[in-house]
Amino acid sequence: MFDVILLGLIEGITEFLPISSTGHLLIAEHWLGRRSDLFNVAIQAGAITAVVVIYWRRLWELALHMNRPENRDYVLKLLTAFVITVIGGLTAKKMGLELPDTIAPVAIALVVGGFVIFAVEWYAAKLPPSDKLTWGVAFWVGVGQVVAAIFPGTSRSAATIFAAMLAGMTSRPAAAEFSFLVGIPTMFAATAYEVYDLYKSGGMADENWQELGVGFVVSAIVAFIAVKWLLRYVQTHRFTPFAWYRIVFGAALLAFA
Repeated sequence: MFDVILLGLIEGITEFLPISSTGHLLIAEHWLGRRSDLFNVAIQAGAITAVVVIYWRRLWELALHMNRPENRDYVLKLLTAFVITVIGGLTAKKMGLELPDTIAPVAIALVVGGFVIFAVEWYAAKLPPSDKLTWGVAFWVGVGQVVAAIFPGTSRSAATIFAAMLAGMTSRPAAAEFSFLVGIPTMFAATAYEVYDLYKSGGMADENWQELGVGFVVSAIVAFIAVKWLLRYVQTHRFTPFAWYRIVFGAALLAFA
């Protein structure tokens, strides 16, 4: 059970920081033992639950006042990013793309992603400040989620936040909010898909539901703390410290793993 708690802690801390939760889970499971795809997706859904709690007022306002043009526009763009993610994710599944069994691809993605963060921050600094959510932002955020799903180590939060920034939403808080909100249907849908897939294959009885539940709860609690901290951090700071972390950690994995 200690391993499960540790994996929940890792997921909760890394899901919303631009350092790749899936990559860190794969690295941890390299030494702790591989978990089922359902376990990995479900504890990510646990982390997403924290976002539901944090943004419940925003979600309630969007749901309750869909008659307002600005709310309707925001929801439609959320749905656009989600639909692009679903289409891309299902296509990747059909193509047989799976998570790697070795650390090297994850380590390379961490390093490359670090340099990408530097480039995006440099580019965004040259653009005028903007928190405007355009259709281009919604499209590229959806594409970013697909890229993160295909290449572990990319980081869903990093891919979506920086896709939004490159598409013109240079306000980090606004980009983070859209990234986090679009993650809600994405991760819950992914969890439902894995449950259905497990049911269809007759593997429901083989899944350790107690461990999955513990991992879900731990991930949700830790993610709540991490998101609260990150939302304060991005008000006045850039993402460059995370870039340095990715490069150093990825390089160390390549050198010593």
